[in-house]
Amino acid sequence: MQQPFEQALSAAEELELTVTGRKTGRPSARPVWFLQEGNTISLLPVAGSDTEWLKNALKNSTITLTANGASWTGRAIPITNPDEVREVVEKFQKKYGAGEIAKYYSKLNVAVRVPLA
Repeated sequence: MQQPFEQALSAAEELELTVTGRKTGRPSARPVWFLQEGNTISLLPVAGSDTEWLKNALKNSTITLTANGASWTGRAIPITNPDEVREVVEKFQKKYGAGEIAKYYSKLNVAVRVPLA
């Protein structure tokens, strides 16, 4: 992992996620909440498997994460095992608050892991 990204990550509340459009082939960016555990970033799509950025990442797993101007390009790996997804959801609830997760996230059936190593 690049040092500037690692430093920016530690101070970030959210990341900018850039994926490649599965139909257009064009980059598409949006802010996302995240978890960092060691050399892994976890993302939780707000509409679960119906989330457009997830559908794009399933077609082209190369994504870019940007934190405070520092970027890192990696590979999105979907997590569909219900126990693993639940674990990610619980950690998101702990970090951002269960009420906030309930307010913004409509479907919790998939998560995404992004290795940083």
